[in-house]
Amino acid sequence: MNSEETKRTQQPLRTNQANVSSNAKHKHSSDQNYFNIHIRLTPLRSHSLQGWTIPISILSRAFLMPRKVLFLLLTITLWLTATTSSAAQQSSPHAKPTAKPLLISQNSAPRLVATGTQIALNNRTLPGAWSQWQQPTKAGMATAISDAGLMQLLGVELLNTKDVTKQSVQWFSQPTTSAFTLDAWHHNSYRYLDITQLATKLGWQIQTNGNTLQINTPAAMIKDIRQGKQAWGDRIVIDLDRPAFWQVTSQPIPAKPKSPLSTTDDDQPPNQEWLITIDATAQRSLLQRFQPSLPAQLTSAQDSDQTSVLQLESAPNLTTIRLSVPAGLSPRPSTLPNPNRLVIDLRPDAMVERDIQWASGVRWRQQFVTLGDSRFPVVLIEVNPRTTGLALKPISSATNSLTGTAPIITTAQQLNAAAAINGGFFNRKNQLPLGAIRRDGQWLSGPILNRGAIAWNDAGKFKFGRLQLQETIITSSGQRLPVVTFNSGYVKPGIAHYTNTWGATYTPLIDNEIIVVVQNNQVTGQIPGGAAGETTVPIPANGFLLALRANPQVASLLPVGTIVRTENATSPADFASYPHILGGGPLLLQNRQIVLNAQAEGFSEAFSRQKAARSAIGVTATGNLLIAAVHNRANGVGPSLTEIAQIMQHLGCVDALNLDGGSSTSLFLGGQLLDRSPRTAARVHNGLGIFLEPRT
Repeated sequence: MNSEETKRTQQPLRTNQANVSSNAKHKHSSDQNYFNIHIRLTPLRSHSLQGWTIPISILSRAFLMPRKVLFLLLTITLWLTATTSSAAQQSSPHAKPTAKPLLISQNSAPRLVATGTQIALNNRTLPGAWSQWQQPTKAGMATAISDAGLMQLLGVELLNTKDVTKQSVQWFSQPTTSAFTLDAWHHNSYRYLDITQLATKLGWQIQTNGNTLQINTPAAMIKDIRQGKQAWGDRIVIDLDRPAFWQVTSQPIPAKPKSPLSTTDDDQPPNQEWLITIDATAQRSLLQRFQPSLPAQLTSAQDSDQTSVLQLESAPNLTTIRLSVPAGLSPRPSTLPNPNRLVIDLRPDAMVERDIQWASGVRWRQQFVTLGDSRFPVVLIEVNPRTTGLALKPISSATNSLTGTAPIITTAQQLNAAAAINGGFFNRKNQLPLGAIRRDGQWLSGPILNRGAIAWNDAGKFKFGRLQLQETIITSSGQRLPVVTFNSGYVKPGIAHYTNTWGATYTPLIDNEIIVVVQNNQVTGQIPGGAAGETTVPIPANGFLLALRANPQVASLLPVGTIVRTENATSPADFASYPHILGGGPLLLQNRQIVLNAQAEGFSEAFSRQKAARSAIGVTATGNLLIAAVHNRANGVGPSLTEIAQIMQHLGCVDALNLDGGSSTSLFLGGQLLDRSPRTAARVHNGLGIFLEPRT
């Protein structure tokens, strides 16, 4: 009951008390225990009570009663007054509710109002996911940007967090004393961070225009650019008069022409060019200081093994700094306040370590793993597969066939995957799979060469091992004909089996194949394949094709009219009970032990010795899944197969499998590649997708 209601309720009581006092002078002279009283109770007015009254007249005319009865009646009157007031308050839709703890339910969750995929920063439009939400507990609209957009476009640094609903960030602030904490929401494959209060505090102007979120900031000025040496390498400090948005991007490394008289020194990798773009205007003196007088100076700087500022380009409220960075070094940007500075450290160990609970059951980690004298940057996603609403599925770039490749970031976003990693091997020339893919109990492509694979079910149980698919064609005459590959781009002598999962048609992969057409379990034709790549044969919807390679006499066992059936089994046998399988290789760990044997899985000696970027997948003792990407060690090259096995061991894996690596290595989360620039990521055939909602 608020103060106004208290006054309204107590007012009649004061009046009635006055009446009691005034009538007391008429009391019976011989008895002091009796009073003459007249009490009326009128309820509080409310919309639900209008049109009726509850007059309670107690002794409409004066009468005498004992003092104890009087006190009892007064007590009842007070109780009725409070009860009636409470009833009136509850029945009125406009009455102010009494104070109660606020219970947040599904109905009080933020309501999505708008989304878009472009962000205009001071009239410069860039790709980025944003959303606006109506919050039931707050007035006004909340504006949010994906965490990828905040990092890549605004230069905001994400700090460690264990709370999926909150994200602490650092942006021209002290991370330990003045970090900002933003609300986090998930929608589709993105995690959005609420920038409403941040924008208000920093004076940003925000509005939407269709698919575009427009953010305008107060004009900023670059006051100075300083270069210095640290123990670990070069440092560039950019002094600003106020905080400003910034981005750091790498440029493709130009091909270096080979000289017939090349020496070892000439073969040194060229410098990498990086662009630092800042929403600020540079002072004229800076433009003059960093403007090269001759184009030859740019070329000279690119060939140097020293870091240098190549050029400064400035327009109103926009400055681009071109850096030439020696191979093996990368920028680690950070910001500082008082005064405002953007600091670029050029380091061999530029990765920032992180531990972020990105969603329920999804944890983003970045850490260095030391093996001997080598430090490897490891970017990984840890998944609890038993989390409600989380699903793991093999994904592929093509939807209606098995032919095709695309960057994993493209495939993941098209399928609304929250996270993904590149998967098994494929033929880059014809874009066909070279390993096992099984999804929802259906084989899409069969395993090859007894290579390692991972299998799992929707309950979060996993199986690792070297996998074979043993398939047989059985004719009506009792002939048993082994099938060597199923929907695979791998070619070997024997019978290859192709279904319409492969696509609408099949084109021979080698010369002189014989194509056997089977419909409704009966051979309906035999077609000479001719030269590879020239004949296109439709794959029947109610049947399949058998491609006979380097063994034409088998065709005589499959004449037109022959009734056939197929049977298959996996080795190990328990792989068949898992609805999802993804092949890779070689197998790295089983039962905590390194079981690496690349030659046994058909990999070449050169592949076995290679040191390169690696993708790997493993399971911990707690049953959590790890998907990891590992690139060049500090001051060196990527890990060997033995080293990636040791790294997965160090991360706590019980079982682990190597996946396709090198330029294919790509780890995706919430709209961004975590481990590399999208400019350097190759197209891949398939991968593993992590979805925040079950997929049917």
